[in-house]
Parts: sequence; structure tokens; C-alpha cells
Amino acid sequence: MELSDLTNSTTAKNVVVFDYGFGNVRSAERALAHVGARVEITRDYDKAMAADGLLVPGVGAFAACMKGLREARGDWIVGRRLSGGRPVMGICVGMQILFGRGIEHGVEAEGLDEWPGTVEPLRAPVVPHMGWNTVKAPEGSQLFAGLDEDERYYFVHSYAVRTWELEVTNPHMPSPKVGWATHGEPFVAAVENGPLWATQFHPEKSGDAGARLLRNWLDTL
Repeated sequence: MELSDLTNSTTAKNVVVFDYGFGNVRSAERALAHVGARVEITRDYDKAMAADGLLVPGVGAFAACMKGLREARGDWIVGRRLSGGRPVMGICVGMQILFGRGIEHGVEAEGLDEWPGTVEPLRAPVVPHMGWNTVKAPEGSQLFAGLDEDERYYFVHSYAVRTWELEVTNPHMPSPKVGWATHGEPFVAAVENGPLWATQFHPEKSGDAGARLLRNWLDTL
């Protein structure tokens, strides 16, 4: 499918970009609108709950993002949406805060704990990890559907989750699909887990490949 066809592939979906003061909300808005979504930037509870999809961006320190999210009741909104099977997508630090905790400069902060795991400093010769990198997509991925394995995505981060800890023991429950990237060491770059999806990279800054990823998400809403 060509990029020019993406906006016509499904009926437009309503997406709220959650505005809690810690994300590139305008970039996300433009990228989603470009692939055919009806987008609103807001922290309004009713609008965030009613949207077909909720996108949670994030830029800055883990602890500061969590503080801002809680002050905007975003932690409660994310939890309520997920308990009802309503789609949520996190980007960059908006992905990191979905894990149990983050450690930055020796300071530990609690995350949303949707997934077990710790956000820690990347162990790499050059930090931050800034620029384009490939992602090893999981088998059967919907997020990376239609994308080549050598596609590159835009990363800006110094911290990451280095191990995936969630174990699904119920044979009737699907296992999360986890994508990996490498910068000095492997780290979690993307997750698809029922209604909760996330990327460590910035799809809104990743050109045509990022647009296809966002379109793939919209197609599931």
C-alpha cells in the first residue's frame, strides 16, 4: 500500500493526544491527521475516555512525566480505558511510564505498572541514542505489518527497558508481541499487548515508515 492510500483505508477514527505537559503533542497531532485520524489535543476526561484511541506521548524525565500524568488524572484514564479494552498507545517516555518503575540519576520512580520491568540507563558507547535505527519486529506483528525489516525509525533516548519480564501462563491468553532494537545492547523498542501498544521510537518523526505504523494502529481501533 502506498502512503497516499493510507488516509482512505478505513473510516476516520477519533484519537485524543493526551496533553499532560510532557510530549510533542503537535507533532503527534499532525502525524495522525496525515494518516486520516480526527485528532484532538486535550486532557479532558470525557473526551479521553470516549475517543476511539488514546495516544500518550512523553518527553523528558520519567519521574517528571509520571508526576504530570498523575496531576492530569492520566494514570486513572489509562487504567480505566485498558480495563474496558479501549486502545491506548504510548510513545517514547509515554511507553516507558507503562512499566513498573524508572531509575534516572539514581532516583527511582513508580510507573503505571501495566508491564513489569525497569527503565534504566542504556549501556552504550554513545548516549543518548539519537537518530535512525532498525527494529526487529515480532512475528505476526500488526504494528509493523507491511513494513520491511530494514526500515529505520527515529529514536531519541538515554534510558530503556533491557529485559522483557511479563510471562503469560494462561494458554488462552495471547502473549505480548515485543520488538527489539540495539544500541550498545538490545532494548525493548515496541510492544503490542491487547489494547495497549507502545513504541520507544517516535513514529511521528519516522517518515513514511512511521506513518504506516500509525495507520496500522488506527486500523485496529
